[in-house]
Amino acid sequence: MTNGVSVKKTAILRVQCPDRKGLDAALADFIFRANGNILHFEQHQVAEMGLYLARIEWDLDGFQIDAKDFARHFSPIADRMDMKWQMALSSDRQRVALLVSKYDHCLVDLLYRWHTGELACEIPLIISNHADAKRHAEFYGLPFHHIEVTSENKLKAERQQRELLESHQINLIILARYMQVLSPEFIAAYPQRIINIHHSFLPAFLGAKPHHQAFERGVKLLGATAHYVTEALDDGPIIEQDVIRISHRDAVHDLVQKGRDLEKIVLSRAVGWHLENRVLLYGNKTVVFD
Repeated sequence: MTNGVSVKKTAILRVQCPDRKGLDAALADFIFRANGNILHFEQHQVAEMGLYLARIEWDLDGFQIDAKDFARHFSPIADRMDMKWQMALSSDRQRVALLVSKYDHCLVDLLYRWHTGELACEIPLIISNHADAKRHAEFYGLPFHHIEVTSENKLKAERQQRELLESHQINLIILARYMQVLSPEFIAAYPQRIINIHHSFLPAFLGAKPHHQAFERGVKLLGATAHYVTEALDDGPIIEQDVIRISHRDAVHDLVQKGRDLEKIVLSRAVGWHLENRVLLYGNKTVVFD
């Protein structure tokens, strides 16, 4: 049980390798021979790259290979097929850190979804460069760390943040409207383990008040994008995007409200898919088996 929600006892295998005949059969046969019952088998070929990606989830009831021995049993197949692979248990709970600044809509949404069990993870701490979000941490009984960030102390502040993240053994960092640019060193320490959310007006409306800029331009669509963070600002592999129509009847405050609602939905989807091991990366793209 996690937050009152039953946890399935399943295993998830994600693989990536050069495409060839017999991959589906080899993977299914391996699980069958160990008495595993496959619940989901999703695969995708990237034809232009000759690449095969797959996600297989199976019931652990009666499965004859213990998780700690899985690598020893699966490695011969993986080596023969030149596979990169990861295996996880549905009962595993990633340790997630939430970073936030003043805008708290995404933070509050994630905390509620975590509290109700929709997001199956642990949240050992919340970090912010402002004190505003402390009340939300206190409401859910979570440790809150206020680390002020300025142009003069940015490197020191990041060192403090990383010490906290490492001491709490954090697996995933979510930038829930954390309005600071992370250094390349910080990003390199957590490859493909930092998720960010932002509006989808980029690069059309850079800088401050993008909704005001969009209002002045008379745009007809509002969007949000969740992506993994890389050194290229707001250009990491996209996990999820969505849009909503707006019209001439919408004032600036309507755009802001609709944009925030969209950001919450898009970020929660992306985080959920990551926690459920549904995302595979290749190049600067993702395949999301939803």
